[in-house]
This record gives sequence, structure tokens and C-alpha cells, in this order.
Amino acid sequence: MSQKANILITGATGNIGRELTRYLSQKAVPFRVMVRSRNDIAELSALPGADITEGNFNDPGSLENALKGIEKAFLLTNSSELAEQQQSTFVDIAQKTGLKHMVKLSQWAADIHSPVRFLRYHAAIENQIRESGMAYTFLRPNLFMQGLLGFRETIIKKGQFYGALGEAKISVIDVRDIAAAAGEALTDSRHEGKTYNLTGPESLTHSQLAEKLSAATGRPVQFVDITPEMLRDILFSVGFPVWQADGLVEDYAHYKLGEASEVQTGVKEATGHEPRSFDSFAKDHAFLFS
Repeated sequence: MSQKANILITGATGNIGRELTRYLSQKAVPFRVMVRSRNDIAELSALPGADITEGNFNDPGSLENALKGIEKAFLLTNSSELAEQQQSTFVDIAQKTGLKHMVKLSQWAADIHSPVRFLRYHAAIENQIRESGMAYTFLRPNLFMQGLLGFRETIIKKGQFYGALGEAKISVIDVRDIAAAAGEALTDSRHEGKTYNLTGPESLTHSQLAEKLSAATGRPVQFVDITPEMLRDILFSVGFPVWQADGLVEDYAHYKLGEASEVQTGVKEATGHEPRSFDSFAKDHAFLFS
């Protein structure tokens, strides 16, 4: 008889969610996945142990249905202007349905007083979860290595990617390590009450990322430092909404101050393994940039 899923995964169709569902499936841990629509879920449906339910962060009734019988949940939404309200509603309903443990994807340097809107809303939800009385694990990753895939077209066509942060160093992290930390937190009670600062093993400038990507792909890749205004225009041109584009510009200002350069041991503490290096990411993804 198949084991019943008592873990709910939100954000399962994104970079981290996809890796997390694979991680749990490989460990033979059953889980429920909340998706907005049953279109485009062929990959999820094929995973052993996956139970798929429809749910929408803007529909409290669907959240209540998705959380029914669930003991642990992974909370991840898009960073939109609705994110704080959506996550707050999810926490309220989880409390009502008797959720025992919330694993929240937060962000490096989350702080209620931060000038960066993303960091403020993550801190506000962390506080709400703490006050709810349920067990929690907060994962605070630094900038994702996979974020470079957003520049895939310009890297292929022009051999360039862009940012407004000069030569500031960032301890970038591979999303596969974030997913592993989430998978461990959802399946081992020793992670309850913990906040993990998740970084890669080294702190690198974007120029160094470009050098490593050049070495892995065998073609020249250059980082081009631009002004915050130029970054905002680029984000608008590729379809980012105003709120999110302005938030990313704030993020880069935070990076430029060197506030994301520290290397921490959160990945090792959460998973027992050292985090992947950028060289490893570049080697594994080189074909996508060629």
C-alpha cells in the first residue's frame, strides 16, 4: 500500500521547486504538489510519490483544500507585489488546518528594516510564522547561480551579461543545494527552529563568474557593469513588472555595498554536504550557454 503524503510543496514548477520534488522522489518520500493549473505538469506527474492538487495563493478555499491532512509545507511564491499577502494568507490557513512545520524559502539578509522590499517582506513572514507557534525552518539563500540562465540569450548572441554592482563579491549558490536543504528540513525534525544562511563555497565578482563561464563554454563571456537606470530599462524590456524590476534594482544596490559577500556554512549544516562551486555549475550548464 502506498504511503500517504503529509508534505505539501508550493512553487513546484520553478527552479527550486522542480529540484526539491526530484530530491524527495529520489528519497522515496511521498509529497503533495500545489499547482495553479494541471497544464504543463507532465514532468511532475511522472515523478514517483507525487500527488498533484490544484491551488492558488489568491484563493483561500483552494489553499485550505491543498493543506488538508498535511503536516509539513514548503512555502515559496513568486516575488511579486502580492507575495507578502499571499504568504501571510497561506500561514493563516496552515495554522487553521493544524500544520506542524513550515519550511519557508526566505532570502539572504532578510530584515524588516531593509531598504530592499524583498528582504522586508520575507522578514515580515518569518515573524508571522514564528508567532504562529508552529515549528519552522527558514532558508535564506544568497543570489542563485541559475539566475545567469535569465541572460542566456545575450550570452549566446553577444557573449555578455549585465548587472549594476561593479566588482562587489557575492557568495552565489546553486539552487540544487537550496533544494537539498529544503528536502532535509522537510524530512528531519532536527532542522526545526533553525535559520540557515545558504551560500556557495566562495565569494566571486561578476567578472570572475564571466571568466569561469568562458572557461566552461570555451567561448568568450564578458560581464558588463551598467547603471541602475540601465538595469531597470533592461528588466522592463524583457517583461518584468515595475514592482519586481524596482525590487531587483534595490537588490543590486544591496550587493554593490558588499552585503552579500560572506561565505556561510548553512548548506553543510542542513545537508551534511559542502555546497557546489560555480565551476561545477558552469560545467553542468555549459551546453545551455552555447
